[in-house]
Amino acid sequence: MDASSPLREATMSGEAIGKFQVLGTLGQGAHSTILHIRRSADARQYALKVVPVEKKEDQKYLEQAEHEFRVGQLFDHANLLKVLALEKETDWLFRIKKVHLLLEYVNGKTLDQVEKLTLGHLVQIFVRIASGLVHMHKKNVCHADLKPNNIMLGRNGSVKIIDYGLAWIKHHSKGRIQGTPEYMAPETAKLRLVNEKTDIYNFGATMYRLVTGELPPQVMSTEGQLPIDGATFLRLLKPVRECVPKAPPALCDVIERSLAFDPARRPERASEVQGTLDHLADTLVRKPGEKLEALEPEW
Repeated sequence: MDASSPLREATMSGEAIGKFQVLGTLGQGAHSTILHIRRSADARQYALKVVPVEKKEDQKYLEQAEHEFRVGQLFDHANLLKVLALEKETDWLFRIKKVHLLLEYVNGKTLDQVEKLTLGHLVQIFVRIASGLVHMHKKNVCHADLKPNNIMLGRNGSVKIIDYGLAWIKHHSKGRIQGTPEYMAPETAKLRLVNEKTDIYNFGATMYRLVTGELPPQVMSTEGQLPIDGATFLRLLKPVRECVPKAPPALCDVIERSLAFDPARRPERASEVQGTLDHLADTLVRKPGEKLEALEPEW
């Protein structure tokens, strides 16, 4: 990347990256930093993921950033974070030394950081997540790592699924299957499968966590031990109504069906989950004919 590039290096607040000013740091990953930046021309704000490629072993992080950009280019949906540009910084021998991934900026928090959400509020959030998941599946992409800290709730009420680093595009080589053990589907843990139904399980585990405050039984440990069997899973899974007596039966049902150990017992499509949640939102929150408008989180 030469001096005229719009995404020139900066790491401290107040420094410049070409036509952008760094406002601060939004987060730190295992091998990346996400900066909060503003375009000088129109004061529009963005997030910038900075990925250093300093050693030969860092090549995998370059490939992951390229993959995330490629996946993000497939989407155009209000509930999926927009991935806007990818630029590579090279040295004098044209070796890539750093990658900049320009992302949509969301002024908010991930769902694992948000407290005091009512059931009605959560159902409206779930409707939006399901809508994003439906769009993703229509584009032949599975997220493969849906969980509360990969979903953002904006201060303006927007809901965004983020982080496409582990997403799988159908008919492409999967490579190494990864994921978060607490939210991983049994068939992913056992057979390394990723598909629409494993995404539905991830979504079910996410809803379960946000509604009950607890995690479903973990099918694989962080040490990679063999997954538990279906009977053990069912015995360990605490029913949603037992955790939250006021939870509507329809919500309990869709969460527990999405968490079925046997994928054949889960909803067939994300659109089926969306339809159930949308109807539930009608009964819990909306008046007849009222649209699902911006959610106003209290923080």
